[in-house]
Amino acid sequence: MKKFVTLFTDSYKELRRVRTITTAAMFGALAIILGMFSIDFGNYIRIGFASIPNGIISYLFGPIVGGLFSGSMDVLKYLLKPNGAFFPGLTMVTLLSGFMYGCFYYKKAMTLKRVLISKFIVMLLCNVILNTICLSILYGKGFMVLLPARALKNLVMWPIDSMIFYSLIKALDTMGVFQVFKKTQAADIK
Repeated sequence: MKKFVTLFTDSYKELRRVRTITTAAMFGALAIILGMFSIDFGNYIRIGFASIPNGIISYLFGPIVGGLFSGSMDVLKYLLKPNGAFFPGLTMVTLLSGFMYGCFYYKKAMTLKRVLISKFIVMLLCNVILNTICLSILYGKGFMVLLPARALKNLVMWPIDSMIFYSLIKALDTMGVFQVFKKTQAADIK
């Protein structure tokens, strides 16, 4: 239980670092650019890669920073490219997904199994259930009408998103991109 609590306190401490804010800003710009290239299938299904920077921020800085980053990026992307009506519930679901990724990834070894499990849980809880409830409220459609297409899309995208994210994290880690952050985190633990 103590490790779980320190996960949040350490992530909260990351907010005070200039390196965290500047890194989040750079990945935020990348998330906005990737968000512009999403593919929409009607109002209910969207395929995109803007979640990759959200996952990287959650991996580097934990659940608090990851949740705040994901939520703020959702609002910022909407302000830059409005697509439908703004619904705060969808922003809260995005915040929750960044928070959950931070709980799975922060200060933990990145394995394919961990990525598959975390992506499955986030896709099931956030994308399929909570987002479908929000879309049902927003557009006045029945939950069960929207659910099959959204569940199928997420089931198909689950291994694809997982492999892309895992491969990218491993490649960046192999190139030494994350070494600066790991050294800072190790110094904080001592």
